[in-house]
Amino acid sequence: MFKRTLMIFLMTLLTSMPFSYTLAQESAAISKQQAVAIAQQQHPGRVLSVSRQGDSYRVKTIDQAGKVRIILIDAASGRILSGQ
Repeated sequence: MFKRTLMIFLMTLLTSMPFSYTLAQESAAISKQQAVAIAQQQHPGRVLSVSRQGDSYRVKTIDQAGKVRIILIDAASGRILSGQ
């Protein structure tokens, strides 16, 4: 009886973990629009392109002086990784 109860408990625990982990990852991710807003706060200008590359967004902007910048935003946290 104890072994059966233990097996049921472990199976329930193991089958629920990946699902809850996936939901936590998805809810932590920022959207493309949020990445653009974060990039424009740091470097105001017109957005030329936005693309998702792995774990980050690549936001390409051009300012009023004509300088093109590429800003990398972490897709999970929204933190600016680099801005040229």
